[in-house]
Amino acid sequence: MSISPLMPVYPRCGVRPVRGEHCHLIDEDGTRYLDFASGIAVNALGHSHAGLIGAIQKQAETLMHVSNLYGSPQGEALAQRLVDNTFADTVFFTNSGAEAVEAAIKTARAYHQSVGNDEKFELITFSNAFHGRTMATISASNQEKMHKGFMPLLPGFKYAEFDDLESAKALMGPNTAGFLVEPIQGEGGIRPASQEFMSGLRALADEHDLMLVLDEVQCGVARTGALYAYEHYGIEPDVLATAKGIGGGFPLGACLATEKAARGMVFGTHGSTYGGNPLAMAAGNAVLDAVLAEGFMTEVQEKGERIRARLEQFIGNYPDLFELVRGKGLMLGLKMKVESRPFYVHLRDNHQLLTVAAGDNTLRIIPPLIIGDAEIDEFFDKLSAGTADFEVPEG
Repeated sequence: MSISPLMPVYPRCGVRPVRGEHCHLIDEDGTRYLDFASGIAVNALGHSHAGLIGAIQKQAETLMHVSNLYGSPQGEALAQRLVDNTFADTVFFTNSGAEAVEAAIKTARAYHQSVGNDEKFELITFSNAFHGRTMATISASNQEKMHKGFMPLLPGFKYAEFDDLESAKALMGPNTAGFLVEPIQGEGGIRPASQEFMSGLRALADEHDLMLVLDEVQCGVARTGALYAYEHYGIEPDVLATAKGIGGGFPLGACLATEKAARGMVFGTHGSTYGGNPLAMAAGNAVLDAVLAEGFMTEVQEKGERIRARLEQFIGNYPDLFELVRGKGLMLGLKMKVESRPFYVHLRDNHQLLTVAAGDNTLRIIPPLIIGDAEIDEFFDKLSAGTADFEVPEG
């Protein structure tokens, strides 16, 4: 048999973590890595947060799974906290970000069809977006690399240019149901949308009774220094998909919606066997306990600004290698003048610093939200050493 037991869909590297301590991962051979990737913005509280671990352990001893045919005091409690702290009136729990986006797409379509507007099914999405790996979510992206091998795509999506309001307007028509957008693109290269763009989409949605659907799978849950990134823009969506950091490492996602937006999501229209299970709800509550604590998000903002300021000073020493720093809070991108992937590999393999490559030749810097000064200093020590001995590949 030539195929590996794990289906070979990931280009797995030689790092093989078996243990985590705070902001570090420890390989099976004992090598310690500083984790400024956080499982791609998942491990918001690091790898050994006592509150999160304790909540999961306690719930595992009590009740792990029960069918959604029954009442869910655990789900009701977490949903109420999300409602109390966001724009939303109602929540559907999933196991992942892709599932959350799927639920958001269905919610947007169901809204229109519940009032007889069956022709309104198209969502306008944006260039270089990443919404997941299901058939609907790859169809919602214009990235051909995700389409290869899975054609034909599902209908119902049109692609506008990101952060270009006129491009979105030009695609609007009788079939338009709404907009699906990341306020800050993650895989696309840590690209924040402009205020004009986000406010403009909200205004267009209001004017034409369309759904503004936000994908905050990567930028949500305090990552930017606000519980959700839409808060920075002074607007509110109709529907929002969240995941990654909301479980702190436990598989959990959610689709949040206003009462109006969710009018079509009635009995029998959607479901999930595992979604909202008590174990996931315990993890989600523990994460909210931490990020909603007084001062937590202010600290995220302050740490993000300190890192940004030091990065901007740092890259001035290497004008041939780095172009700029962008992002918000602890979701930062270092745009390079060369391909970012070889540099990310170099930092990982030679300096035990874990980051994440992204589109637009960008290095993602997305550490656990609980980093301290010691981890920030260690990061810059490793980044400096790695930059000093990095050789740009020829060609």
